[in-house]
Amino acid sequence: MQKADQVLSYSGAPRCPPATARAIGAGLSASTPPPQPHYCARAGYPLQSLARVAVLSVVAATSLAQSITPVPFAQTLLTDRFWAPRLATHATTTLPICIDQTEVKTGRIRNFEKAAAGLGQHEGMYYDDSDVYKVLEGMAYSLINNPNPALEKKCDEWIDKIVAAQQEDGYLNTYYTLTNPAGRWADMEKHEDYCAGHLIEAAIAYYQATGKRVLLDAAIRLADHLTLQVGPGKKNWVPGHQEIELALIKLYRITHQDKYLSLAYWLLEQRGNGFGKGMIWSNPAFGAAYCQDDVPARHLANISGHAVRAMYQYSAMADVQSLRTYAGYTEPLQRVWHDVVDRNMYITGGIGSSRQNEGFTADYDLPNATAYCETCASIGMVFWNHRMFLGSGESKYIDVLERSLYNGSLAGVSLSGDRFFYVNPLESGGTHHRKEWFDTACCPSNVSRLLPALGDYLYAQREDEVWVNLFIGNETKLQVGKTQVVVVQKTDYPWNGTVRLNVRPDQTLPLTLHLRIPGWNKQRELLINGQPTPALKNEYGYITLTRTWQAGDQLELLLDMPVEVVSADHRVKANVGKRAIQRGPLVYCLEEADNPGVNFNTIRLSPRNKWTVREQADLLNQVTVLQTGGLTFVPYYAWDNRAPGNMKVWIDWNE
Repeated sequence: MQKADQVLSYSGAPRCPPATARAIGAGLSASTPPPQPHYCARAGYPLQSLARVAVLSVVAATSLAQSITPVPFAQTLLTDRFWAPRLATHATTTLPICIDQTEVKTGRIRNFEKAAAGLGQHEGMYYDDSDVYKVLEGMAYSLINNPNPALEKKCDEWIDKIVAAQQEDGYLNTYYTLTNPAGRWADMEKHEDYCAGHLIEAAIAYYQATGKRVLLDAAIRLADHLTLQVGPGKKNWVPGHQEIELALIKLYRITHQDKYLSLAYWLLEQRGNGFGKGMIWSNPAFGAAYCQDDVPARHLANISGHAVRAMYQYSAMADVQSLRTYAGYTEPLQRVWHDVVDRNMYITGGIGSSRQNEGFTADYDLPNATAYCETCASIGMVFWNHRMFLGSGESKYIDVLERSLYNGSLAGVSLSGDRFFYVNPLESGGTHHRKEWFDTACCPSNVSRLLPALGDYLYAQREDEVWVNLFIGNETKLQVGKTQVVVVQKTDYPWNGTVRLNVRPDQTLPLTLHLRIPGWNKQRELLINGQPTPALKNEYGYITLTRTWQAGDQLELLLDMPVEVVSADHRVKANVGKRAIQRGPLVYCLEEADNPGVNFNTIRLSPRNKWTVREQADLLNQVTVLQTGGLTFVPYYAWDNRAPGNMKVWIDWNE
């Protein structure tokens, strides 16, 4: 977990002494001094020199670049009782709500109709086109695993309206078309490129779902238009809100047109060189740092500014590095990753403590009740950490992805699928609640495109190697050379740590499996066809298992999943003298609905507390609760789904 909100570290090899790490990970005090720079946060265990660590990391990343690829979610059918119901709720409730808000209750679709006709006033915010595209992307992802003629027809109706609003030169943005046609590409903060990026991503998703090219062709025309406006020898340009870079890279991967990758790289290289100075940022008081325009990409070391914008930039940098290994982004990405995870991340995987700039202030400034932790920022952490894994093969990135997914991201939507959090505090007096929608609706639409694409994060592959990253019941099909392999995963994760994998190649096959060992796990056992295995090599947080497989082979991974009492870094002032509770990947909280009549200001925990783990089939869609001393803790993602009341993650502690 994170050094900022917990005394744990994601530093690379060598790892801390296991016994000490276990003690600190359990929230017990250590006899070692507080962590100092260049020391492991768990025990003050000295690392190799930074120079050597950097060299080793660069070699590892370079050797894996362009080689590890995600197994597409279209090849994976989710079957478990934790995620499958959520995906069903997304399809039956969340997606229809997003569609209704987009075309009926707000003017987002009407803006395209007006732009096509050249008549009328623009409704809403200047970036509202992006919400249409994100919802459309979620609709496309849903179609891949859940074919639905009515939903596809709705997509086609939207696409016709979108394409009709595109101008002859390829430009497409309803705000400028309706309010200031002469002002195109004059204000870097006005999200023209941000909206264009989400259009490109939606177009690619819909093309992959249906094979239909209408929106993809429109996206290509828009991208080509952009390449004529900005770039070497043209207009200098620094996107106010990063996103176009990610989209251009996706467009490069599907069209193989180098100009899109080159433009994405050029846009990243523009940052920190003064090209954005004098432009009208939406929050000029924060200066260039607000939009990550204060430091060149290759010099990055510290997180700053708006959290979501930063996540999208770092994701794009990781993508570029995987395609152009000379980009020079490996070391800066590792530096800023440690700054985020070690000093600026909440225990929930949320980031961005300040409402004022929707982002970062000073290191270790992690208030609880006023935590911002935008849902989109947690989703951005999923995007970025997945790409960091693909470029390195290290499980620490999947650890953070999982933390952000199960806690910070999943809390963003109610269990009923019809209410949303924009802000995710870690403490509430009973006044913070999910809402039906927002004027700035990036979070509902972002959740709507994350959930149906969840399968992307389960497995990854490189030739005859397969990485098992997330433990979710599923059936997936892989192609290894000329051999098809069906992998069936059965598990009740995150409620317990038993994971069963059936490997079914259609013929005997040599194959290497990399089984992730989560950072929170201290003890585990692995059985192959019912037989315990001897000590296995653990590389980058994975058990590496190379053998010849045949149909019916079964792995059983037994992960010990105790209740953990976790302490924060002493520099997090908000959590001095407090502890948080987690079990497996889930962070827990106290909620008044389970603890009526309890004074939340006087609750105390101590080492003397004994914990009971109890499954409650009738509570919050069947959760496992933790109980101690008359208190009941529920998973953080599930809070605010019942009557209003107090909530706390960090609890006062008595030694």
